[in-house]
Amino acid sequence: MKAGIHPAYEIVNVVCACGTQFKTRSAHKGDLRLEICSACHPFFTGRQKLVDTEGRVDRFQKMLAKSAKLKASRETAPVN
Repeated sequence: MKAGIHPAYEIVNVVCACGTQFKTRSAHKGDLRLEICSACHPFFTGRQKLVDTEGRVDRFQKMLAKSAKLKASRETAPVN
């Protein structure tokens, strides 16, 4: 291997959104921040967890409420 062309491989802290912290080695500079890790991922824990990325769950809930309201208004509207 050529000397001087590889990045520094140092110890970094990894911090998950669930609060889990651990140390690993990486060429990344600074701490790594994760949305989901092995301590909170449904595959490893066996529990289902709703992961809201960029408000997608909120948008879906609003769309669902809007469609239910529209459906209810169509059912109560008089038919000619």
